[in-house]
Amino acid sequence: MSAITNQFLQIGAFLGTWVQDIVNAPLFRLGTETITLNWIIRVLVLLAIVSLVAKASKQFLKNFLLLKLGVSEGNREVIGTLTSLSVATLGFIVVLKTMGFDLASFAVIIGGLGIGIGFGLQEITKNLVSGLTILGESKLKVGDLIEFNDNIGHIKEISIRSTVIRTLKGSDLVVPNTELTSNAIINWNYDGCNGRVEIPVGVDYASDPVIVTEVLLESAAMEASVVKDPTPKVIFHSFGDSALKFELWVWVERVDLRPYIVSRLNFIIQYNLRQRGISIPFPQQDLWLRNPETLGPNPPEVPVQPIIPVDAPPTLKSLLKQFPCFATLNDLELRGIIEMGDRHYLKSGEILVKQGDYYGYFCVVLTGEIHAIYELKTITNRLFSFAQGDFFGERPLMLELPYPTTMVAAQETTLFLISKHCFHLLLQSHPHLADEVAQELAKRQDMLQSYQQKLKEMGLLPAMELNSPVEWIKKRVHQIFGMG
Repeated sequence: MSAITNQFLQIGAFLGTWVQDIVNAPLFRLGTETITLNWIIRVLVLLAIVSLVAKASKQFLKNFLLLKLGVSEGNREVIGTLTSLSVATLGFIVVLKTMGFDLASFAVIIGGLGIGIGFGLQEITKNLVSGLTILGESKLKVGDLIEFNDNIGHIKEISIRSTVIRTLKGSDLVVPNTELTSNAIINWNYDGCNGRVEIPVGVDYASDPVIVTEVLLESAAMEASVVKDPTPKVIFHSFGDSALKFELWVWVERVDLRPYIVSRLNFIIQYNLRQRGISIPFPQQDLWLRNPETLGPNPPEVPVQPIIPVDAPPTLKSLLKQFPCFATLNDLELRGIIEMGDRHYLKSGEILVKQGDYYGYFCVVLTGEIHAIYELKTITNRLFSFAQGDFFGERPLMLELPYPTTMVAAQETTLFLISKHCFHLLLQSHPHLADEVAQELAKRQDMLQSYQQKLKEMGLLPAMELNSPVEWIKKRVHQIFGMG
């Protein structure tokens, strides 16, 4: 056994000496340093350690220290990247100096190589600087929805050389950073992801533009993703070859969902236009005959009238015309008012606003009836009702007071709601309406006096005499809305 053991020990010693001779055998000389396999292995291990330390320093700064200090994400990325590069560069120099490599003797060679590498890698250098610029300015951030070169998508990753964009189609678009810094970029997330969606609509020349405006605004109100501020707008775009061309402008909170929102709005618009008997024409061409008498007598032309369904709901235009304040307005003025407001439907028994709550709308009753109910712990009393053609909400709106009563629908009711801002614009553009509103209020003087008394009892209105409601309302309108 001892002989066999001795043989293994001799073989092991021989192999160890052989491996040692191989790794320590001179390969070539680099300056004053003799390069061996052992030297290369030690340098690679040390450089790997330096790389790990540089990467760890970046993660520590970016995800811990700078995050605790409240530094923005873009600046954290820039500081972390520059620190990592500095640590790596310094570590590489220290490793080479420690291993006996004399960098000074190769300064000229390194300089020459640097010039060549600079020319060869100038695009990478540009992208590096552009990447640091993007991260530092924070104008583009991960998650932003951007539009670039007819591509739209979310930024998935921003690296030193390139940026990855996940398009709405699901593909990843890798863009060099210089392309992003040298071209115009639409960032939908710069102040939020809300934006405008435009829906082109063409209707027959026989259509009433006011009714078309009403239908388009009603369609916008039926889409849940459309926000109310800014309010939807209808643009009369042009007179087309075979159609009147309109555009519906709506604002949405998620503009990245534009294709789905456009699709839903198109369905709603097509349905509502059909309900109103408004046709969407197709391109037509006139055919002229040189000798029409040879074809025999022509039948008399019968004008084509749009077919309006029997069960079509009344138009907002016709309903507003029944309201005394709007009866004298022309179609263009009515169109502007239709744009200011919104039709609101209530089921029988549905509460519009509860007693003590604020509701910032001027309300016109188009159809149905609204009851104003005064509620106490021990008693519930209906003070008055508002039927078709009546309005309410002007006093809480102007005085910024909560409602002294609960407003509830006595039956299925349709209201036309105008916000405070639009009510302000309405009175500015039609000053005579203030007087007409005052006259309508004067017709209900007894109701106003009862209303005032209830407000006094609840402490919502200071004691005042309402001997002349017309003059008081005129004065309040002019004071609050700056009309003279």
